[in-house]
Amino acid sequence: MRAGTVMKGLCPFHQEKTPSFTVDERRGSFHCFGCGAHGNAIDFVMRAENLGFREAVERLAGEAGMPIPVESPAQRAREDRLAGLHDVLEAAADCFCESLADRRSGAEAKAYLDRRGLDAAAIERFGIGFAPAARTRLKEALAGRFPEEKLVEAGLLVRPDGGGATYDRFRGRVIFPIHDPRGRLVGFGGRIIGEGEPKYLNSPETELFQKGRLLYGYHRAAPAARRSAEVVAVEGYMDVIALHLAGVETAVAPLGTALTEQQLALLWRLAPEPILCFDGDAAGARAAARAAERALPMLKAGQSLRFATLPPGEDPDSLARSQGPAAVRAVLDAARPLGDVLLAGEMAGQPVDTPERRAGLRRRLRELAGRIDDRDTQAEYQAEFQRRCDAAFGTRPQRQAYQGGQGYPGGRAPYLRRPDGPWRGGPRPFPVPLPESVPPPVPDRWRVHESRLLLLAIRDGPTLAEVAEGAGAMACRDPALEALRRDLVAALGGERLDSRAIERHLTELGHGPTLERLRGSAARHGWASIGSETSPEEALYHWRHSQVAWQLDEIQSEIALAERDFDADPSDRLVRLAAQRAELLRYRVELELERDTLRQAAAGGL
Repeated sequence: MRAGTVMKGLCPFHQEKTPSFTVDERRGSFHCFGCGAHGNAIDFVMRAENLGFREAVERLAGEAGMPIPVESPAQRAREDRLAGLHDVLEAAADCFCESLADRRSGAEAKAYLDRRGLDAAAIERFGIGFAPAARTRLKEALAGRFPEEKLVEAGLLVRPDGGGATYDRFRGRVIFPIHDPRGRLVGFGGRIIGEGEPKYLNSPETELFQKGRLLYGYHRAAPAARRSAEVVAVEGYMDVIALHLAGVETAVAPLGTALTEQQLALLWRLAPEPILCFDGDAAGARAAARAAERALPMLKAGQSLRFATLPPGEDPDSLARSQGPAAVRAVLDAARPLGDVLLAGEMAGQPVDTPERRAGLRRRLRELAGRIDDRDTQAEYQAEFQRRCDAAFGTRPQRQAYQGGQGYPGGRAPYLRRPDGPWRGGPRPFPVPLPESVPPPVPDRWRVHESRLLLLAIRDGPTLAEVAEGAGAMACRDPALEALRRDLVAALGGERLDSRAIERHLTELGHGPTLERLRGSAARHGWASIGSETSPEEALYHWRHSQVAWQLDEIQSEIALAERDFDADPSDRLVRLAAQRAELLRYRVELELERDTLRQAAAGGL
């Protein structure tokens, strides 16, 4: 829709139902009030197409018919040479496709692809070809069109170290074209037909092809990944193709090596939590472990990994062909967080039946978390591993006193969830840090939020999993309330108790005075339903609404600080906070509409 020089629509960078993305023609800028994305035309192309600055400028200039100035004769010569290499590779790809289509030379390769479940449409879609076993077939086919040195430079011919005639690098192999993120052909991967080594052979390292910086299928997966905020990394070419054919069009794969830091960065350009889905065998488990360890130093807020575990003996290709898309989707939806995988890896085959062994596990987990460069994320992992060990060993968590100006105890803030569970796409649940300038004692308005949520958790935590989980994810500034919360979470995770039994248990642990303070606090004003019976739907409404109220209060304090400091630090902090506030306000409206609908339905049923 248009309003003057401003157009409004759905944001391409996150999932939403209500348009919040605006484009101002006069200013030549865009802004999304949902996720905070903003910038000019170059920024838009960089973000939408996953391109660097120069690549985005080239894309826009090409669409506008404008030439890109070349900085120097040397740069111009390099650009011309690389363009020539792309031409050589495209010509080679055509030859490989012709060889596969030839009834005589391509019969064995077509039979192999048929056994792998690829029909003619899939072969054409992915540009699959075939390199005959002849030593110089490609060399002879391209000899009249390109100099031999150009074919060597493109990685298509091999020049023997001891001298002698060049020969084709790819022979007797099914050929998979490999593209860069812009969709330009940069090399090939070849799978041998029949017996022989190596089973897979890639193009050599060239100016265009650096396998540690490329992911097979990335250019195909990027559009779907941007829409769904999901990208899936598998092990091989056929796994990628099988998942795309099964409807998982966000699949990519490294080129026969363990995931590198550069490849992980590519994945994070598409989704905040890429799913790694490796084969369900020992080799696949080792690949997952290597990826987890390599990712550790790079973790930060909104940047992690999840791991999908395939059934033993299966790979994505075999699972898709034998059990269908639904089985693949089920495996991906059950992907585990990185922290779970790390913990399981450290505990696998390691007995923890003595104090010394348990201490050893704790030390190893501390060392793992210590490898995370981002300090906030490192602190979260340390706290999470500590909590998991305490729960596993039956150890009561140590209470951590609130220290003024140091944020939440344990480094955790309230955790907001959509009614249908963890968010898929769109703005993800975000922690709101404590403004550093707020000293103790804890302001009354925040103590009210903490008290209200604890009252709800005591009443509804025993019956509603979301409330119990939320109590475990939050933290209180007030030391007495935080101590009560920790013991409450431990009780909710133990034997099944009702709310009255929970209160008795907390009283026995010495929280009687705190409970009395809660019962008489301002948190109950206007919330008569707290402490009384109510429906599960109404209980969830109160829980979610209270979380939103707390986070809105937090964000408003952050905005006040950002406005105060704006002259000294004119960053986009205000825009980001405003976007978060807008998202919370929209969510609050959704909650109230749902609550009204439920009440109307209940009234109509009387």
